[in-house]
Amino acid sequence: MPNRNWKMQSTSCFDYCTVNNSNTCFWVKNYQSMKRLIVVGITILVFGSGCSALKKSWDALFGKDETGTAQELAWDGMDAYEDGKYKDAIEYFQRLKDWYPFSKYANLAELKIADSHYHLEEYDEAIFAYQEFEKLHPRNEAIPYVIYQIGRSYYDQIDTIDRDQTPARKALETFQRLYKQFPDDQYARSGNEHIPKCLKSLAGNEYYIGVFYFKSKHYQAALQRFMAVLANYPDVGYHQKALQYIAQCEASIAEETMEN
Repeated sequence: MPNRNWKMQSTSCFDYCTVNNSNTCFWVKNYQSMKRLIVVGITILVFGSGCSALKKSWDALFGKDETGTAQELAWDGMDAYEDGKYKDAIEYFQRLKDWYPFSKYANLAELKIADSHYHLEEYDEAIFAYQEFEKLHPRNEAIPYVIYQIGRSYYDQIDTIDRDQTPARKALETFQRLYKQFPDDQYARSGNEHIPKCLKSLAGNEYYIGVFYFKSKHYQAALQRFMAVLANYPDVGYHQKALQYIAQCEASIAEETMEN
């Protein structure tokens, strides 16, 4: 049986009115009911397609249609997500966003779409979805998690030192931003644990390029790379190797100078 502990209780204005039993709320209920009937009437006049159109219009007004209610879509999406059926989860949550953009479940849908893309290793889509969530809801309590997940989406793409280091650089920048904005948050601490691998990958790339230049006898260019390793990435495993190559580069540069 899927776990539905996450489900939220309804707090609609109608629930509030029922509890308080005020004349104002009674008027609001009747006003809203009248407005719905007017809209249905207009729909029938405009589209005039019989009982089928009337039923669809009526259901849509009351939060029901062939796609299910917002709450039902949220439940189905979470069930699919918890079962690891991430593509199905995306479909449910996307439908929820499209049909009920002002629902209290809309934020959940946005976040779980991003999470589902992440679990599918669709990192570009995940990053975009997380960034959109951060942009739209900058004060949401989930923002530390969202920033962390952006960093993880880059981090999980880090490859060998001879490949493009954009993922390592972006991951490092994101984890550092997370710690700067939320230094006491658990996700900031988790992000800090990933920083050494980012630094090691970046240092390894500088070292790799330096070795390539050295073997190609471009000693000045190689020297700059090895010096960058010492300056920017100390204590990540390349310090001693870089020092050895620096000595060799300086000796080779001096020799070339003497020959000229």
